[in-house]
Amino acid sequence: MQLIKTTPRIDFYTADTSTTLQLPFAEGIKAGFPSPAQDYIDLAFDLNKELVKNPSSTFYGRVRGDSMIDEGINDGDILVIDKSLPPTDGRKAVCYIDGEFTLKTIRFKKDGIYLMPANPAYKPIKVTEENDFIVWGIVTYVIHRF
Repeated sequence: MQLIKTTPRIDFYTADTSTTLQLPFAEGIKAGFPSPAQDYIDLAFDLNKELVKNPSSTFYGRVRGDSMIDEGINDGDILVIDKSLPPTDGRKAVCYIDGEFTLKTIRFKKDGIYLMPANPAYKPIKVTEENDFIVWGIVTYVIHRF
């Protein structure tokens, strides 16, 4: 990952898919009773192939802030962002509005586009004709540590 831009809310990185790292993969892990996962450890799994579907248009971003915490997206989490996907209602998107990047849920309503936070401390942002606005990319995965 190479840092390409730092903003107050998101740090952007290139997605390096030129390397592979085959890791052991335990298939069929249940969140109920224990199972013998060792029986499934022979499978290989490459995170680049799983997380990055469009390498030329995929970037990583590191979240700064807490406006999406109720969606399980925390400060410091890593986003996988695909710029080739179209924005659709309800998707998490990295948007550029009036000179700043922000991560929000896109909502298309009859009276316009809204950028919805997932924290009651923040208000929705209604996009108007006066705003300098683009949907920069759609979030396909969020990676965070426990």
